[in-house]
Amino acid sequence: MAATLIEETDLTRGTSRNIRTTTLPNGLTVLTESMPHLRSVSMGAWINSGSRDEFPEVNGISHFIEHMVFKGTTSRSSQQIAREVDSIGGNLDAFTGKETVCFNIKVLDENVAPALDILADLVLHPTFTPEELVREQGVILEEIKMDEDNPDYLVNEIFTQNFWKGAPLGRPILGTKKTVSSFNQQVLFDYYAGRFTPGNIVFSAAGNLEHDSFVAQVEEQFRSLSALSSQAPPRFETPRATPHITLRRKKSLEQVQLCLGVTAPPVNDSERYSVYLLNSMLGGGMSSRLFQTIREDRGLAYSIFSEMNPFRDTGLLAIYAGIAADKTRHVLELTLNELRRLKEVTVSMSELKRAKDQLKSNIVLGLESSSSRMSNLARQQMYFGRFFGVDEITREIDAVTPESVQSIAQKLFRPEALALTLLGNLGSLKIEREDLAC
Repeated sequence: MAATLIEETDLTRGTSRNIRTTTLPNGLTVLTESMPHLRSVSMGAWINSGSRDEFPEVNGISHFIEHMVFKGTTSRSSQQIAREVDSIGGNLDAFTGKETVCFNIKVLDENVAPALDILADLVLHPTFTPEELVREQGVILEEIKMDEDNPDYLVNEIFTQNFWKGAPLGRPILGTKKTVSSFNQQVLFDYYAGRFTPGNIVFSAAGNLEHDSFVAQVEEQFRSLSALSSQAPPRFETPRATPHITLRRKKSLEQVQLCLGVTAPPVNDSERYSVYLLNSMLGGGMSSRLFQTIREDRGLAYSIFSEMNPFRDTGLLAIYAGIAADKTRHVLELTLNELRRLKEVTVSMSELKRAKDQLKSNIVLGLESSSSRMSNLARQQMYFGRFFGVDEITREIDAVTPESVQSIAQKLFRPEALALTLLGNLGSLKIEREDLAC
Protein backbone atom coordinates (compact mmCIF):
# COMPACT_ATOMS: atom_id res chain seq x y z
CA MET A 1 0.00 0.00 0.00
CA ALA A 2 1.94 3.00 -1.28
CA ALA A 3 1.00 6.66 -1.33
CA THR A 4 1.24 8.71 -4.50
CA LEU A 5 2.49 12.27 -4.13
CA ILE A 6 0.96 14.82 -6.49
CA GLU A 7 3.09 17.93 -6.90
CA GLU A 8 1.20 21.10 -7.81
CA THR A 9 2.40 24.67 -7.60
CA ASP A 10 0.07 27.07 -5.82
CA LEU A 11 0.14 30.11 -8.11
CA THR A 12 -1.21 32.38 -5.38
CA ARG A 13 1.85 31.88 -3.18
CA GLY A 14 4.47 30.22 -5.35
CA THR A 15 4.58 27.23 -3.01
CA SER A 16 4.04 23.53 -3.55
CA ARG A 17 0.77 21.87 -2.60
CA ASN A 18 1.24 18.58 -0.80
CA ILE A 19 -1.48 16.29 -2.18
CA ARG A 20 -1.20 12.54 -1.74
CA THR A 21 -3.41 9.56 -2.51
CA THR A 22 -3.48 6.00 -1.22
CA THR A 23 -5.77 3.11 -2.16
CA LEU A 24 -6.38 0.79 0.79
CA PRO A 25 -6.29 -3.01 0.29
CA ASN A 26 -10.10 -3.15 0.31
CA GLY A 27 -10.32 -0.60 -2.52
CA LEU A 28 -11.17 2.55 -0.59
CA THR A 29 -9.34 5.64 -1.90
CA VAL A 30 -7.86 8.12 0.59
CA LEU A 31 -6.82 11.60 -0.57
CA THR A 32 -5.17 14.25 1.57
CA GLU A 33 -3.79 17.73 1.17
CA SER A 34 -1.45 18.88 3.92
CA MET A 35 -1.97 22.55 4.84
CA PRO A 36 0.31 23.06 7.87
CA HIS A 37 -0.46 26.79 8.14
CA LEU A 38 -4.03 25.94 9.24
CA ARG A 39 -5.34 24.77 12.60
CA SER A 40 -8.30 22.91 11.07
CA VAL A 41 -8.85 19.61 9.29
CA SER A 42 -11.83 18.91 7.06
CA MET A 43 -12.62 15.33 6.11
CA GLY A 44 -15.38 13.72 4.13
CA ALA A 45 -16.66 10.33 3.05
CA TRP A 46 -17.95 10.69 -0.51
CA ILE A 47 -20.29 8.04 -1.91
CA ASN A 48 -19.96 7.92 -5.70
CA SER A 49 -23.73 7.48 -6.23
CA GLY A 50 -26.67 9.83 -5.95
CA SER A 51 -30.33 10.22 -6.81
CA ARG A 52 -29.76 9.53 -10.51
CA ASP A 53 -28.53 6.03 -9.62
CA GLU A 54 -31.83 5.05 -7.98
CA PHE A 55 -34.56 2.87 -9.45
CA PRO A 56 -37.95 4.62 -9.78
CA GLU A 57 -39.57 2.76 -6.90
CA VAL A 58 -36.90 3.97 -4.44
CA ASN A 59 -36.50 7.52 -5.73
CA GLY A 60 -35.24 9.63 -2.82
CA ILE A 61 -33.58 6.79 -0.90
CA SER A 62 -30.06 8.27 -1.12
CA HIS A 63 -31.29 11.45 0.54
CA PHE A 64 -33.29 9.41 3.07
CA ILE A 65 -30.23 7.38 4.06
CA GLU A 66 -28.21 10.59 4.36
CA HIS A 67 -30.73 11.73 7.00
CA MET A 68 -31.02 8.37 8.73
CA VAL A 69 -27.33 7.84 9.50
CA PHE A 70 -27.57 10.74 11.97
CA LYS A 71 -30.39 8.98 13.84
CA GLY A 72 -28.16 6.49 15.58
CA THR A 73 -25.50 3.83 15.10
CA THR A 74 -24.78 0.52 16.82
CA SER A 75 -22.72 2.41 19.44
CA ARG A 76 -24.17 5.95 19.53
CA SER A 77 -27.62 7.47 19.78
CA SER A 78 -28.45 10.61 17.82
CA GLN A 79 -28.09 12.60 21.05
CA GLN A 80 -24.64 11.12 21.70
CA ILE A 81 -23.54 12.00 18.18
CA ALA A 82 -24.64 15.60 18.68
CA ARG A 83 -23.02 15.89 22.12
CA GLU A 84 -19.70 14.41 20.98
CA VAL A 85 -19.51 16.67 17.93
CA ASP A 86 -20.26 19.74 20.05
CA SER A 87 -17.71 18.71 22.69
CA ILE A 88 -14.90 18.90 20.11
CA GLY A 89 -16.25 22.06 18.48
CA GLY A 90 -16.90 20.22 15.24
CA ASN A 91 -19.06 21.10 12.28
CA LEU A 92 -20.75 17.90 11.08
CA ASP A 93 -22.76 18.04 7.86
CA ALA A 94 -24.03 15.98 4.93
CA PHE A 95 -25.68 16.50 1.57
CA THR A 96 -27.11 14.51 -1.32
CA GLY A 97 -26.76 15.40 -4.98
CA LYS A 98 -27.67 13.86 -8.29
CA GLU A 99 -24.43 11.87 -8.39
CA THR A 100 -22.92 11.94 -4.89
CA VAL A 101 -23.67 11.72 -1.20
CA CYS A 102 -21.19 13.31 1.21
CA PHE A 103 -20.75 13.08 4.98
CA ASN A 104 -18.20 15.56 6.30
CA ILE A 105 -16.82 17.13 9.45
CA LYS A 106 -14.47 20.02 10.19
CA VAL A 107 -12.54 20.21 13.47
CA LEU A 108 -9.37 21.56 15.06
CA ASP A 109 -6.31 19.51 14.12
CA GLU A 110 -6.02 18.23 17.70
CA ASN A 111 -9.44 16.56 17.38
CA VAL A 112 -8.90 14.54 14.19
CA ALA A 113 -9.04 11.14 15.91
CA PRO A 114 -12.42 11.57 17.69
CA ALA A 115 -13.89 13.32 14.63
CA LEU A 116 -12.83 10.47 12.36
CA ASP A 117 -14.28 7.96 14.80
CA ILE A 118 -17.66 9.72 14.75
CA LEU A 119 -17.69 10.13 10.96
CA ALA A 120 -16.71 6.51 10.33
CA ASP A 121 -19.33 5.30 12.81
CA LEU A 122 -22.06 7.22 10.95
CA VAL A 123 -21.03 5.82 7.59
CA LEU A 124 -20.36 2.25 8.65
CA HIS A 125 -22.80 1.42 11.47
CA PRO A 126 -26.24 3.01 10.99
CA THR A 127 -29.14 1.13 12.56
CA PHE A 128 -32.10 2.50 10.56
CA THR A 129 -34.41 1.70 13.47
CA PRO A 130 -38.10 1.50 12.48
CA GLU A 131 -39.12 4.12 15.05
CA GLU A 132 -36.62 6.69 13.78
CA LEU A 133 -37.46 5.76 10.20
CA VAL A 134 -41.14 6.64 10.69
CA ARG A 135 -40.22 9.95 12.35
CA GLU A 136 -37.83 10.85 9.54
CA GLN A 137 -40.43 10.03 6.91
CA GLY A 138 -42.56 12.76 8.48
CA VAL A 139 -39.64 15.19 8.42
CA ILE A 140 -38.82 14.58 4.75
CA LEU A 141 -42.46 14.71 3.68
CA GLU A 142 -42.57 18.18 5.25
CA GLU A 143 -39.33 19.05 3.44
CA ILE A 144 -40.98 18.05 0.14
CA LYS A 145 -43.99 20.26 0.93
CA MET A 146 -41.71 23.14 1.84
CA ASP A 147 -39.83 22.91 -1.45
CA GLU A 148 -43.08 22.66 -3.41
CA ASP A 149 -44.09 25.98 -1.82
CA ASN A 150 -40.83 27.55 -3.04
CA PRO A 151 -41.33 28.80 -6.63
CA ASP A 152 -37.57 28.99 -7.31
CA TYR A 153 -37.23 25.31 -6.46
CA LEU A 154 -40.50 24.30 -8.09
CA VAL A 155 -39.76 25.80 -11.51
CA ASN A 156 -36.43 23.97 -11.55
CA GLU A 157 -38.09 20.66 -10.66
CA ILE A 158 -40.82 21.07 -13.28
CA PHE A 159 -38.21 21.95 -15.89
CA THR A 160 -35.88 19.07 -15.00
CA GLN A 161 -38.58 16.41 -14.82
CA ASN A 162 -39.81 17.38 -18.29
CA PHE A 163 -36.32 17.87 -19.74
CA TRP A 164 -35.10 14.40 -18.76
CA LYS A 165 -38.56 12.88 -18.87
CA GLY A 166 -38.75 9.44 -17.31
CA ALA A 167 -34.98 9.33 -16.66
CA PRO A 168 -33.42 9.06 -13.19
CA LEU A 169 -31.56 12.35 -13.71
CA GLY A 170 -34.92 14.10 -14.03
CA ARG A 171 -36.34 12.79 -10.78
CA PRO A 172 -36.22 14.84 -7.56
CA ILE A 173 -33.39 14.26 -5.10
CA LEU A 174 -35.88 14.22 -2.22
CA GLY A 175 -38.09 11.62 -3.87
CA THR A 176 -41.87 11.81 -3.87
CA LYS A 177 -44.53 11.44 -1.19
CA LYS A 178 -45.29 7.97 -2.53
CA THR A 179 -41.72 6.66 -2.61
CA VAL A 180 -40.63 8.19 0.71
CA SER A 181 -43.72 6.78 2.44
CA SER A 182 -42.87 3.30 1.16
CA PHE A 183 -39.39 3.00 2.69
CA ASN A 184 -38.78 0.45 5.43
CA GLN A 185 -35.72 -0.80 7.29
CA GLN A 186 -34.98 -3.68 4.92
CA VAL A 187 -35.24 -1.45 1.84
CA LEU A 188 -32.74 0.97 3.39
CA PHE A 189 -30.27 -1.76 4.36
CA ASP A 190 -30.47 -3.36 0.90
CA TYR A 191 -29.74 -0.08 -0.87
CA TYR A 192 -27.08 0.88 1.67
CA ALA A 193 -25.25 -2.43 1.18
CA GLY A 194 -25.01 -1.89 -2.57
CA ARG A 195 -23.71 1.69 -2.43
CA PHE A 196 -21.61 2.04 0.74
CA THR A 197 -18.82 -0.19 -0.55
CA PRO A 198 -15.08 0.61 -0.43
CA GLY A 199 -14.70 0.83 -4.20
CA ASN A 200 -17.58 3.33 -4.28
CA ILE A 201 -16.21 5.58 -1.50
CA VAL A 202 -13.59 8.32 -1.69
CA PHE A 203 -12.34 9.57 1.67
CA SER A 204 -10.74 12.99 1.37
CA ALA A 205 -9.19 15.33 3.92
CA ALA A 206 -7.40 18.66 3.91
CA GLY A 207 -5.77 20.73 6.61
CA ASN A 208 -3.03 20.35 9.19
CA LEU A 209 -2.45 16.62 8.89
CA GLU A 210 0.22 14.11 7.87
CA HIS A 211 -0.78 11.68 5.13
CA ASP A 212 0.67 8.39 6.35
CA SER A 213 -0.60 8.66 9.91
CA PHE A 214 -4.02 9.82 8.71
CA VAL A 215 -4.26 6.91 6.24
CA ALA A 216 -3.41 4.51 9.06
CA GLN A 217 -6.31 5.92 11.10
CA VAL A 218 -8.72 5.67 8.16
CA GLU A 219 -7.64 2.10 7.43
CA GLU A 220 -8.22 1.14 11.05
CA GLN A 221 -11.74 2.60 10.94
CA PHE A 222 -12.72 1.21 7.54
CA ARG A 223 -11.02 -2.20 7.60
CA SER A 224 -14.41 -3.81 8.29
CA LEU A 225 -15.50 -2.95 4.73
CA SER A 226 -14.69 -6.00 2.66
CA ALA A 227 -13.19 -5.76 -0.81
CA LEU A 228 -15.64 -8.52 -1.77
CA SER A 229 -18.47 -5.99 -1.37
CA SER A 230 -16.92 -3.62 -3.91
CA GLN A 231 -18.97 -4.62 -6.92
CA ALA A 232 -19.68 -1.44 -8.87
CA PRO A 233 -23.27 -0.20 -8.43
CA PRO A 234 -25.44 -0.08 -11.54
CA ARG A 235 -25.35 2.98 -13.79
CA PHE A 236 -28.21 4.06 -15.98
CA GLU A 237 -27.66 5.09 -19.59
CA THR A 238 -27.21 8.71 -20.61
CA PRO A 239 -30.65 10.37 -20.55
CA ARG A 240 -32.17 11.73 -23.74
CA ALA A 241 -33.15 15.38 -23.42
CA THR A 242 -36.69 16.40 -24.39
CA PRO A 243 -36.98 19.99 -25.64
CA HIS A 244 -40.30 21.09 -24.20
CA ILE A 245 -42.48 24.09 -23.51
CA THR A 246 -44.25 23.72 -20.16
CA LEU A 247 -46.59 26.38 -18.83
CA ARG A 248 -47.67 25.76 -15.23
CA ARG A 249 -50.32 28.17 -14.05
CA LYS A 250 -50.28 29.09 -10.37
CA LYS A 251 -52.41 32.15 -9.63
CA SER A 252 -51.12 32.57 -6.08
CA LEU A 253 -47.65 33.64 -7.26
CA GLU A 254 -46.85 37.34 -7.62
CA GLN A 255 -44.09 36.66 -10.17
CA VAL A 256 -43.64 34.40 -13.15
CA GLN A 257 -40.66 32.08 -12.74
CA LEU A 258 -38.82 31.41 -16.00
CA CYS A 259 -36.39 28.59 -16.76
CA LEU A 260 -34.90 28.30 -20.26
CA GLY A 261 -32.28 25.63 -20.87
CA VAL A 262 -30.36 23.40 -23.25
CA THR A 263 -28.27 20.25 -23.03
CA ALA A 264 -24.64 21.09 -22.25
CA PRO A 265 -21.39 19.06 -22.27
CA PRO A 266 -20.56 16.67 -19.40
CA VAL A 267 -18.15 17.52 -16.62
CA ASN A 268 -15.06 16.09 -18.34
CA ASP A 269 -15.74 17.40 -21.87
CA SER A 270 -12.78 18.89 -23.74
CA GLU A 271 -14.78 22.09 -24.39
CA ARG A 272 -15.87 22.58 -20.79
CA TYR A 273 -13.93 25.80 -20.24
CA SER A 274 -15.47 27.37 -23.34
CA VAL A 275 -18.89 26.56 -21.87
CA TYR A 276 -18.00 27.94 -18.43
CA LEU A 277 -16.81 31.20 -20.01
CA LEU A 278 -19.89 31.35 -22.22
CA ASN A 279 -22.03 30.97 -19.11
CA SER A 280 -20.09 33.70 -17.28
CA MET A 281 -20.61 36.17 -20.11
CA LEU A 282 -24.26 35.23 -20.58
CA GLY A 283 -25.53 35.35 -17.01
CA GLY A 284 -22.80 34.52 -14.53
CA GLY A 285 -22.39 37.84 -12.76
CA MET A 286 -23.29 41.52 -12.48
CA SER A 287 -21.43 42.40 -15.68
CA SER A 288 -23.07 39.59 -17.66
CA ARG A 289 -25.19 40.33 -20.70
CA LEU A 290 -28.48 39.19 -19.22
CA PHE A 291 -28.00 41.09 -15.97
CA GLN A 292 -27.01 44.29 -17.74
CA THR A 293 -29.66 44.10 -20.48
CA ILE A 294 -32.67 42.96 -18.48
CA ARG A 295 -32.07 44.28 -14.97
CA GLU A 296 -29.76 47.28 -15.28
CA ASP A 297 -30.80 48.75 -18.64
CA ARG A 298 -34.54 48.02 -18.52
CA GLY A 299 -35.39 47.18 -14.90
CA LEU A 300 -37.48 44.18 -15.92
CA ALA A 301 -36.26 41.74 -13.25
CA TYR A 302 -34.62 41.71 -9.85
CA SER A 303 -33.07 38.28 -10.33
CA ILE A 304 -31.82 36.89 -13.63
CA PHE A 305 -28.85 34.59 -14.09
CA SER A 306 -27.56 31.54 -15.92
CA GLU A 307 -25.80 28.51 -14.50
CA MET A 308 -23.99 25.45 -15.76
CA ASN A 309 -24.76 22.04 -14.22
CA PRO A 310 -22.39 19.38 -15.59
CA PHE A 311 -22.83 15.68 -14.83
CA ARG A 312 -20.73 12.63 -15.65
CA ASP A 313 -22.31 12.04 -19.06
CA THR A 314 -24.36 15.15 -19.88
CA GLY A 315 -25.05 18.65 -18.63
CA LEU A 316 -27.53 21.50 -18.49
CA LEU A 317 -27.04 25.20 -19.13
CA ALA A 318 -30.10 27.05 -17.84
CA ILE A 319 -31.30 30.64 -17.47
CA TYR A 320 -33.52 31.61 -14.54
CA ALA A 321 -35.54 34.78 -13.95
CA GLY A 322 -38.36 36.07 -11.78
CA ILE A 323 -40.50 38.61 -13.64
CA ALA A 324 -43.88 40.33 -13.73
CA ALA A 325 -46.51 38.42 -15.71
CA ASP A 326 -47.01 41.21 -18.24
CA LYS A 327 -43.25 41.42 -18.88
CA THR A 328 -42.74 37.68 -19.47
CA ARG A 329 -42.82 37.65 -23.26
CA HIS A 330 -40.57 40.74 -23.48
CA VAL A 331 -37.95 39.23 -21.13
CA LEU A 332 -38.05 35.97 -23.11
CA GLU A 333 -37.47 37.87 -26.36
CA LEU A 334 -34.54 39.82 -24.88
CA THR A 335 -33.02 36.60 -23.56
CA LEU A 336 -33.30 34.90 -26.94
CA ASN A 337 -31.69 37.98 -28.53
CA GLU A 338 -28.65 37.52 -26.31
CA LEU A 339 -28.39 33.85 -27.31
CA ARG A 340 -28.62 34.87 -30.96
CA ARG A 341 -25.94 37.53 -30.51
CA LEU A 342 -23.53 35.01 -29.00
CA LYS A 343 -24.05 32.79 -32.04
CA GLU A 344 -23.73 35.51 -34.67
CA VAL A 345 -21.07 37.87 -33.29
CA THR A 346 -17.77 36.81 -31.75
CA VAL A 347 -17.25 38.19 -28.27
CA SER A 348 -14.64 40.89 -27.82
CA MET A 349 -11.25 40.11 -26.34
CA SER A 350 -11.94 42.50 -23.45
CA GLU A 351 -15.22 40.77 -22.54
CA LEU A 352 -13.61 37.36 -22.80
CA LYS A 353 -10.67 38.48 -20.63
CA ARG A 354 -13.08 39.75 -18.00
CA ALA A 355 -14.83 36.38 -17.96
CA LYS A 356 -11.51 34.54 -17.77
CA ASP A 357 -10.34 36.65 -14.84
CA GLN A 358 -13.67 36.08 -13.09
CA LEU A 359 -13.51 32.30 -13.60
CA LYS A 360 -9.87 32.03 -12.48
CA SER A 361 -10.56 34.18 -9.42
CA ASN A 362 -13.54 32.03 -8.47
CA ILE A 363 -11.39 28.91 -8.69
CA VAL A 364 -8.61 30.35 -6.52
CA LEU A 365 -11.01 31.90 -3.99
CA GLY A 366 -12.84 28.59 -3.84
CA LEU A 367 -9.70 26.90 -2.53
CA GLU A 368 -9.09 29.14 0.47
CA SER A 369 -10.49 26.81 3.14
CA SER A 370 -9.77 23.26 4.20
CA SER A 371 -13.40 22.35 3.48
CA SER A 372 -13.29 23.53 -0.13
CA ARG A 373 -10.00 21.76 -0.81
CA MET A 374 -11.34 18.55 0.71
CA SER A 375 -14.32 18.75 -1.64
CA ASN A 376 -12.14 19.64 -4.62
CA LEU A 377 -9.94 16.58 -4.10
CA ALA A 378 -12.89 14.19 -3.90
CA ARG A 379 -14.75 15.58 -6.92
CA GLN A 380 -11.67 15.48 -9.13
CA GLN A 381 -10.96 11.90 -8.10
CA MET A 382 -14.52 10.77 -8.81
CA TYR A 383 -14.95 12.58 -12.13
CA PHE A 384 -11.44 12.53 -13.57
CA GLY A 385 -9.44 9.94 -11.67
CA ARG A 386 -6.64 12.47 -11.31
CA PHE A 387 -5.89 15.90 -9.90
CA PHE A 388 -5.99 19.09 -11.98
CA GLY A 389 -3.93 21.86 -10.43
CA VAL A 390 -4.69 25.55 -10.61
CA ASP A 391 -1.86 26.13 -13.08
CA GLU A 392 -3.18 23.49 -15.50
CA ILE A 393 -6.73 24.81 -15.25
CA THR A 394 -5.49 28.36 -15.82
CA ARG A 395 -3.70 27.32 -18.99
CA GLU A 396 -6.90 25.67 -20.27
CA ILE A 397 -8.93 28.79 -19.52
CA ASP A 398 -6.39 31.10 -21.17
CA ALA A 399 -6.43 28.92 -24.30
CA VAL A 400 -10.13 29.64 -24.97
CA THR A 401 -10.64 31.99 -27.93
CA PRO A 402 -13.59 34.16 -29.01
CA GLU A 403 -14.08 31.77 -31.92
CA SER A 404 -14.34 28.73 -29.63
CA VAL A 405 -16.97 30.52 -27.51
CA GLN A 406 -18.97 31.35 -30.64
CA SER A 407 -18.64 27.79 -31.88
CA ILE A 408 -20.00 26.29 -28.65
CA ALA A 409 -22.85 28.85 -28.63
CA GLN A 410 -23.82 27.75 -32.14
CA LYS A 411 -23.82 24.10 -31.02
CA LEU A 412 -25.90 24.70 -27.91
CA PHE A 413 -28.37 27.44 -28.75
CA ARG A 414 -30.43 25.79 -31.46
CA PRO A 415 -34.13 26.73 -31.37
CA GLU A 416 -35.20 23.11 -31.69
CA ALA A 417 -33.03 22.18 -28.67
CA LEU A 418 -34.37 24.82 -26.27
CA ALA A 419 -36.65 23.88 -23.39
CA LEU A 420 -38.79 26.36 -21.48
CA THR A 421 -40.78 26.28 -18.26
CA LEU A 422 -42.93 29.15 -17.03
CA LEU A 423 -44.55 29.01 -13.60
CA GLY A 424 -46.96 31.58 -12.21
CA ASN A 425 -50.07 33.61 -12.90
CA LEU A 426 -49.77 33.29 -16.68
CA GLY A 427 -53.31 34.27 -17.60
CA SER A 428 -53.86 33.62 -21.30
CA LEU A 429 -50.15 33.63 -22.20
CA LYS A 430 -49.21 31.06 -24.84
CA ILE A 431 -45.72 30.18 -26.10
CA GLU A 432 -45.16 28.19 -29.27
CA ARG A 433 -41.98 26.58 -30.60
CA GLU A 434 -41.55 29.36 -33.19
CA ASP A 435 -41.43 31.86 -30.32
CA LEU A 436 -38.09 30.36 -29.26
CA ALA A 437 -36.22 31.31 -32.42
CA CYS A 438 -32.72 32.47 -31.66
